[in-house]
Amino acid sequence: MEGNLKFQDSLKLKMDKYVNLVYKLTKKFPKDELFGVTSQLRRAALSIILNFIEGYARNRNKVYLQFLDISYGSLKESKYLIYFSWKQGYIAEKEYNEANNLSEEIGKMLWRIIESRRKQ
Repeated sequence: MEGNLKFQDSLKLKMDKYVNLVYKLTKKFPKDELFGVTSQLRRAALSIILNFIEGYARNRNKVYLQFLDISYGSLKESKYLIYFSWKQGYIAEKEYNEANNLSEEIGKMLWRIIESRRKQ
C-alpha cells in the first residue's frame, strides 16, 4: 500500500507541475485567445489533477476508475492543445517539448493505475 501511495503522490506532483506549466505558458498567449485556446487549455489541465483527486477521495473502485478515465481524457485534450499552440506559434519548441514530455510521463502513470483498477 505504501508503494502505491508514493506512486500516486509522485503522479500528483507531476500533474501539479503540468498545470502550473500550462498556466505559465498561456500567460503569453495572444489576448484574442483568452476565451479560446487559453481558457480551454487551462480547464483541461486543471481537470487532469482535479478529477484524479476527486476520484481518489471517493474511495470506491468503479467511481475512481470513472474519474481516472475523465482525467486521462483531459490529459489527451490538453496535449493536443499544447501541440496546436506550438503550431500556431504561441509557444516555442522547447516549451512544447517540456510540456509534451511531462504529459507523456503523466499519461503512462495514469494508464498504469487505470489498467490495474480495471483488473480489480
